[in-house]
Order: sequence, then structure tokens, then C-alpha cells
Amino acid sequence: MSDAKKNEENSLNILNDVISKAKKAGADAVDAVRIQGTSTSVSFRLGEIEEIERSEAHDLGLRVLIGKQQAFVSSNDTKPEALDELVDRAISMARNMPEDQYCGQADPSLLAQTFPDLELYDPAERSPEELTASAKAAEEAALAIDGVTNSEGASAGMGSTSIALATSGGFSGSYSSSYHSVGVSVIAGTGTGMERDYDYDSPRFLADMRDPTEVGKLAGERAVKALNPKKMPSGKVPVVYSNRISGGLLGHLAGAITGAAIARGTSFLKDAMGEQIFAKGINVVDDPHRIRGVGSKPFDGEGVANGRIDFIKDGVLTDWILNSAAGRQLGLQTNGRATRGTSSPPGSGTTNLYMEAGEQSVQELIKDIKSGLYITSLIGFGVNGVTGDYSRGASGFWIEDGEIAFPVSELTVAGNLRDMFSKMTPADDLNFKYSTNAPTIRIDGMMVAGT
Repeated sequence: MSDAKKNEENSLNILNDVISKAKKAGADAVDAVRIQGTSTSVSFRLGEIEEIERSEAHDLGLRVLIGKQQAFVSSNDTKPEALDELVDRAISMARNMPEDQYCGQADPSLLAQTFPDLELYDPAERSPEELTASAKAAEEAALAIDGVTNSEGASAGMGSTSIALATSGGFSGSYSSSYHSVGVSVIAGTGTGMERDYDYDSPRFLADMRDPTEVGKLAGERAVKALNPKKMPSGKVPVVYSNRISGGLLGHLAGAITGAAIARGTSFLKDAMGEQIFAKGINVVDDPHRIRGVGSKPFDGEGVANGRIDFIKDGVLTDWILNSAAGRQLGLQTNGRATRGTSSPPGSGTTNLYMEAGEQSVQELIKDIKSGLYITSLIGFGVNGVTGDYSRGASGFWIEDGEIAFPVSELTVAGNLRDMFSKMTPADDLNFKYSTNAPTIRIDGMMVAGT
């Protein structure tokens, strides 16, 4: 048995022990989660190591329910006497909490019975010397690009997380995951004409990580391309979101269709179920079982079986993002999208959320744009989840006669998300780098405010 599996088994034994203690102390229902993590990272700048850091953390979260009263407590001490104290504190708190008519564990019939192997854990390790070599290689490759004048630093790291969940309702499961990373940020130009940019990679498996020199080279090239940006006049033009930042648009969609927001009536999509939100042909998928996916998990935060959901199917909104509590509040059933920490009730969220790729290349997507904006960076967070109003600071490149022409900065893009969703056209360059991903996306008729 691997060390990771032994660790998971030990955590489940501890959780089942504390659940038994809480039931004997008077709880009607109990669930507990244990999260453990380790990480090692190296920071490197201008040829020198700045910091080598190693961290280890573990936390156990306990939820007890007495009728419709619930309480949450957490501790990083798993000695028997500490767990006894944890249980006593949780029981006492629950008896003094107001009732919550929607709280409770998941329906036992929905609990995961089998766990797919999603290839989330890589046993490969790198020594501090190997991490340093990766960071150094990335920085040197970036500084070698003509026009790059300084470095904000490079880093390399690795880490792993173990999650174990058990409930008095009959669920017991665990899994481990890992990551390896390398990244660098550099500056091009001098004086008031400096521009910065970056690149990084952070896959589950070391074998999937890009060469650090490739990461550094791209960071340097990006910074140099951004030099001497122009300021543009205001107007309504087509706006193209590069696939570096387009996933943020799906993040706004996820926030708007989360069950809690719908139940509170605080979403601009609260009455949109079954409606045509995007153009026909557009699908937005959440797939927790994507092999080696950044957001993959074999079960959700309540132990419920999870699987692929097309939240947008052929442009139509088909489902909300639900855990058990939000489902009860809306008269629906959880769809396996519960999230879980150690000190709060289950939340809800996506796993590997993405918009399926379109059929056009980026070049084909922009070839008929006479004048428009290609965005590579966004700043600020001017998004109103209740109305859908959207306003963000932006920089990138201006499009002229179907070609990316020159860098631009100090612009603001504005619109309404409902209108923006309906006008999206995706390119074919979907890349699974984050937990939320989208290809390059074009939106016509957005307001761009400049000088």
C-alpha cells in the first residue's frame, strides 16, 4: 500500500471514530472531513535563491446535527482527548443554535458507491535543488529575450493534498491529489515605459509540466510585445477575450447559477432556467471526472456521486449548481456539486468547468474585425451579480483590418453579462490549464472606454 493510501486510511479511521463519539454524545447525524497538505516551493530572482519553503498542514472539521440545529467545529489535534473535547464543544454549540429547515445530510440513495481513478496523485518528488534548477531555467530563458530588462522573480514548487470524508449516513471515501509548478514574471522596457508579463504551468503530474525554458521564453516575449502601448478613443467595437482570461466569463456564469444565489433571488439569471442564454451550438460543461483535471474529484463534498453536467446545452440553461441544502430550498435534488471545508457548512461550486471549443481558429475569428480590442489582461472586479452589469479594466492589443496591430492599455470594457453571453462566439483553442477554462471568445458591440 502506498504512503498516500495509508494516510487516507488513517484519516478515515480517525473520522469514523469521532463520528461514533458524536453519535453517542447525542447527535442525530454527523459528518467529518480531514484535509492534509504538504508543499515545497523555491523563490528565485536575478540568479539568487530568495526563499525555500516547506509547509505541512492538517485540519479536521466536524459537523453535528440535532434535529434542525447544526454546528461546526475544527481542530488540528487528533489525539483521543482532543477529539472528545471537540465533540463536546460541537454538541453544546448545536443545542444552542437556531433551527435551519434546509440543513441536513445528503439523501443516502445519492451517495457515491464507487470511486473512479482520476489519476490525481503523482508520487514523483523534486528536491529543493531540482526546484531551484527549474526556477532558474525559467528566469534565464525570460531574461534572454531581447528587451526584457528585469525580473520580478521565478518560482517552482510541488505539493499534495489528501481529503477524507465520512458521514453517519453511510459514506466513507478519500482521495489524494498533487501538483507541480513553475512560473516567472519579468519586466520589459525602462523608466515610465516598462511593461510586465508572466507565464506559469501547474499540472497534476510532473511529466505533464511544460519545459521551464518554454515558460520563461513565453513570459519574456509577452512582456516585450506589450511595450509602447497606445491609448484608444471610446466606442462600441468587437472585443476578443484571449484564452488566458476568457475563463473568467464562465466564472461569472457559475456565480449566477449557484443554488444559493438563485434561492436568495440575488442573481440576474434567477428566472432564466430553460431559456436560450447563449447562441445555439454553445455548450458549457462541468466534468468532475476529467482525468488529471485541475478540479477533478471522485465524489462531492457531501459524498454524493458526481458526474458530467452540461449546464448550457445548445445555448440553453439546463441546471443550477446545487448541494443538498440549496436543492431543498429550491425543491430540487442535489446534483453532486457540494464543496466542503473544515469550519463551515457545505457550499456549492463547479469542478472542471469549460466552454466547448468552436470551429474557427483565432485568426478566422478576428479576420473580419475592422477595428476592435483583443484582451490579454483584466484588472478590477466591476461585476454586479444581481443586475449582470459588467465593467473591467483591460489591456492587450488593438485589432485593425483583421490583424493584431499594436499594444493598448488603460481601457475599460463594459456591458451586461446577459447580453454578452448571447453574443459570444468561441474559437477552437480550448486549453485545459485551470479549473475553469474557455477558448478565445469574441463578443461584438461592447463598449470600450479609453481617452
